[in-house]
Amino acid sequence: MQGNTKFLGRMLLFSLVRRRSRLLVALIGVAVGATVLLGLVTLCYDIPRQLSREFRSYGANLVFVPEGGAGRLPVAALDRAVALLPERGVVGVTPFRYEAVRSHMLPYTAVGTVFASVRKTSPYWRVTGAWPSAPGELLLGVDVAEATGLAQGSPFPVDGRNSSQSRYAREFTVAGTVATGGVEDGFVFMSLADMESMTGEAGTCDLAEASLTSGSDELARIASGIRAGVPGVDPKLVTRVTRSEEQVMGKLTALVYLVTLVVLTLTMICVATTMMTVVLERRREIGLKKALGAGNRRVAREFLAEGLLLGVLGGLAGSFLGLAFARVVSASVFGRSLTPEPWLIPVTVGVSALVTVAACLAPVMRAVDVEPALVLRGE
Repeated sequence: MQGNTKFLGRMLLFSLVRRRSRLLVALIGVAVGATVLLGLVTLCYDIPRQLSREFRSYGANLVFVPEGGAGRLPVAALDRAVALLPERGVVGVTPFRYEAVRSHMLPYTAVGTVFASVRKTSPYWRVTGAWPSAPGELLLGVDVAEATGLAQGSPFPVDGRNSSQSRYAREFTVAGTVATGGVEDGFVFMSLADMESMTGEAGTCDLAEASLTSGSDELARIASGIRAGVPGVDPKLVTRVTRSEEQVMGKLTALVYLVTLVVLTLTMICVATTMMTVVLERRREIGLKKALGAGNRRVAREFLAEGLLLGVLGGLAGSFLGLAFARVVSASVFGRSLTPEPWLIPVTVGVSALVTVAACLAPVMRAVDVEPALVLRGE
């Protein structure tokens, strides 16, 4: 058995050396196929993570509101709901509280929030000037800034009444202006701590926005768990974001699989064509072997072993090239590093070997049909 294996190894090496130019073409084809296979499948696994991060730049995908839609949301209940979120999937959670205020006798909507969290959940906010960083500073929506003619450093007095009809008044300083292209352009933003201090009422908010990297199905499960486990909190999905994210990722995944299938098909054609040419060139050699007693199984085993060797070598080369290809695409398209999946390397080598052996089946059938007598007579 050991002698047969050594003999087969020598035959394979002799065949590869004699026909290295043709088999090199097949090897390159297999390597290219493996490169595309590993690169695209790696991207396919990494695309949801990358796209989830990109979609987070369009805002939150989960909103917490008071149960029943009336009243305000207790911050303590919000904290319990946030504790049920997956630790690694949370980009940020931002509370918002709305108050009707006046400034210079004109009505405005003041929004109390946490600016550090806003920068995570709403990165699309375009701030001119500076973000508020000290007590008594606020942001003006661009519509308010244009209507009042105020800019960075201008005073902005605020007065109003709280829920118990007690009056309050405080003077703020404009730190900057914010533009979103939405209703926020008509609001006045201050820190939640400043709003609570000004109104004398603390511990509540009107809603909270959460930005998570989870898919729509996982978000639905999270929302159901919070709804059942935290009384007073009603989590709602931002369907326009989650639905768009799901559609885009589904189409990209389908495109990746389609391109991979086409490349593997072309790889099979390349290998089959090369091996068929090799069979035609070796007809006399095959005929001589069969005339000396080699059976069809031995001839087929030799050709399949060549195909398997090509598949393994091409798969190994393509695996390393595929990782480099995926890293370049991830860096150039998403601007982020790639997290490779190590188990994809042996899978790629196995698929490459399988595809190559499958491509050799037709040439092998042609080889075993060689008639020794006819070939040796030159027919």
